[in-house]
Amino acid sequence: MPQGKVTLLLKGATVYDGTGSPPEIKDIGIKGGTIVFVGEGFPGEAETVMDCKGLSLSPGFIDTHGHSEFTLLADPTALGKVLQGITTEINGNCGLSAAPMLGEARARREEDLREYDIAERWETLKEYLLLLEKREPGLNFATLAGHGSVRASVMGYADREPSPDEMDRMKGLLRETLEAGAIGFSTGLIYPPGIYSTPEELIGLVRYGAEVAPGPFIYASHMRSEGEKLIEALEETVRIGSEAGVNVHISHIKTAGRENWHKAGAAIEVMERARAVGVRVTCDRYPYTAGSTDLDSVLPGWAFEGGAEEEIGRLKDPALREKIKGELPEDDECWEGVVISSVPGESGRWLEGLSIKAIAARKGIGCKDALLDVLVKEGLRVGAIFHGMSEENLWRFLSLPYAMAGSDSAVRSFRGPTARGKPHPRGFGTFPRFLKNHPGGLSEAIHKATALPASTFGIQGRGVIREGFKADIVAFDRERLADKATYEKPFQRPEGIHHVIINGVPSVLDGEPTGQRPGRVLRGGD
Repeated sequence: MPQGKVTLLLKGATVYDGTGSPPEIKDIGIKGGTIVFVGEGFPGEAETVMDCKGLSLSPGFIDTHGHSEFTLLADPTALGKVLQGITTEINGNCGLSAAPMLGEARARREEDLREYDIAERWETLKEYLLLLEKREPGLNFATLAGHGSVRASVMGYADREPSPDEMDRMKGLLRETLEAGAIGFSTGLIYPPGIYSTPEELIGLVRYGAEVAPGPFIYASHMRSEGEKLIEALEETVRIGSEAGVNVHISHIKTAGRENWHKAGAAIEVMERARAVGVRVTCDRYPYTAGSTDLDSVLPGWAFEGGAEEEIGRLKDPALREKIKGELPEDDECWEGVVISSVPGESGRWLEGLSIKAIAARKGIGCKDALLDVLVKEGLRVGAIFHGMSEENLWRFLSLPYAMAGSDSAVRSFRGPTARGKPHPRGFGTFPRFLKNHPGGLSEAIHKATALPASTFGIQGRGVIREGFKADIVAFDRERLADKATYEKPFQRPEGIHHVIINGVPSVLDGEPTGQRPGRVLRGGD
């Protein structure tokens, strides 16, 4: 029994504890940011009592796939995610982390920093995390070390293998980043410079990272292909984990493109075979049939080499432009599913929400030319939404016992510097949508949003409603739970989330933000 009064008592909720067990009606006592009582009929006194009768209560949701390194500095309230019930976010995905940020890596991110009016600059993860703590983030922040950030800091955007000296320097940056609190290593193998790496380079870095990491370590990968060469990419990822002797996490598992939908079964077989021989493979996925990333990700890999200026130069060069067009899809219908979500300046704002096919029709040119013209005019700084996935496969993947929810989104709010463009609705509705529609039921869905990601990524003392665990808690009305964000109107709050408590502090009460920002930086998952 806790000594003295508890700070906050949540009474009579239907508690889903995160383990997958059936729910029970219980009281939850919180003191000093920690859960100190879980049971029936709390006998002590409380400074504040919240009647949660009729509400479902669970651990705070852990977003396994965030990209909030810069947006969280620009607007630390993180309301788009907190209002979903997200209390912890894992960042540094797809090879891009806040640090290291040296040389060409820093130059490449300079435009992002200026776009969000971020005046501070840093080189190391230690420096970045101290800066983030001063911002008082609205949710808990954990991060992976990004291979792309490490490689670009040492080698820039060169399409070649590292020299022994460069490999040693990359290992040194990786070690420094892990010692500063990163919980693993991520790759983005469709983006420069990750696209230029060999499996041998990655095995060497992942093995070294696992050896020197002072805390938890996992290898998470945005693989080399999620469509035409999906199976080969999965086999490469499993090989890296197996030879390095580490757990493997597949980022946003999917079968992209209708012609690849039939590969879901084969993809699952690759993961199951790996797990059967001792390679612990897990995965995440957002519950939508469209993805979102930079528009220029559709270009052939050779077009990226050397950085943004050289890439733009190739798009302007008539001969190279024709070569690039020859490697893009011929079917104009596929460009109907590629929709512009963001551009940097007002002059191009009319593009947001339009497909490449619609833009081409307005200009009276072909889809490929329209695509390349937009990239040149907007200096490559164009976000896009890519439609073309199977709803059936989506839930087939998310039904796997080792699959969990991840938004693949940066934190945004409903006004201010992050309220721009028409971003993917997953940044505002992933978790309500996931819980509401998961075919395995609510207990299983909550497990995949709480305890499973906590154990997978080494997040200590969170993800379960248990005495001694941190008081990250969500109370919601399961009947009213719904995501409201759409592709046309993404900046909309979900329904049904009543209370969000982070580190024992109410961040949302009765569906409204309290103005509190009680998040913590979780170094090494702690």
